[in-house]
Amino acid sequence: MTPLLLVLTGLVALVAGVAVLRTFGPRYRVGRLLATTPRVSLDEALAIAAAGRRRYVRVDGRIDSEEDFEDADHRPLVFRRTRLEARNGSGWQAFEDRRERVAFQVNEGLSSITVDDAALDAGLVVVPRESVGVASDLGDRVPAEMPSATPVRARIEQVSSVEHAVVLGVPVADAGEPRMTAGLGRPLVLTTLEPAEAMRVLTGGRTTRPRVAAVLLGVGVVLAAAGVAWGFLAWARVLA
Repeated sequence: MTPLLLVLTGLVALVAGVAVLRTFGPRYRVGRLLATTPRVSLDEALAIAAAGRRRYVRVDGRIDSEEDFEDADHRPLVFRRTRLEARNGSGWQAFEDRRERVAFQVNEGLSSITVDDAALDAGLVVVPRESVGVASDLGDRVPAEMPSATPVRARIEQVSSVEHAVVLGVPVADAGEPRMTAGLGRPLVLTTLEPAEAMRVLTGGRTTRPRVAAVLLGVGVVLAAAGVAWGFLAWARVLA
C-alpha cells in the first residue's frame, strides 16, 4: 500500500462516517452545534447584541417568564409543541402541528436576554412525551382520507419556566430589546438537558449508528494521518 492509497482510504472512511451521521437529518447538525458552539456569558452576549456584531454563540441560564401557562400537572410552561403524526413507511409524517408559547428569557445573575420563541423548530431538544394509537382514536382530528387503522402518535415537547437552559443563537438588538435568535445560516437551539442526554434524544436512543460513525471517523483520521506521515518520510529520504 502506498502513502497516497492510505490517505485516500482514510478520506473514504471519513466521508462514510459523515454520511452515517447525516442519516440523522437536521438532528445531526443540532448535535454538532451543541458540541462545538463557543460559550459566552450573558453579559458578553448582551454586548455582542449592542455592538451589532453577528456571532453564533451559546449562553446558559435559568428560564423566566411573566406569562407562563400550566400543563395538566400544573407545571408552569413557556413553550409547548404538540404534533400528531401518522406512520409513513418506516417514519412518521405530521398532519397537525400546534404551538403554544409566551415570551420568555434566560437569566444569569442580574442579566437576562429574550429567546425568540417564534424561531424554535428543529433546534428544540427536550425529552418528548409520546402516546401511540390508531387514527380512529383521534376522531375528526385526522384527515378524512386516512384509514382508521393507521398507526398514529401524539408527540409533545415542552419547556418549563423553572428549568435551566442552554441556548445557541445570534444575539441581536431588536427595537432595543436584546434577544437570541437564529442566524448566520444556523438554527436557534434550546435544550433543558445535559449534553449527553441531549445527544441521546437527538439520536432517538439509537447507539449503533453513532458508534459506527465514530469508528469510521476515527479510522479515517488515523489512516489519513499515517499516509501523510509516510509520504513525508519518503519525501525526506529522497531529498537526503
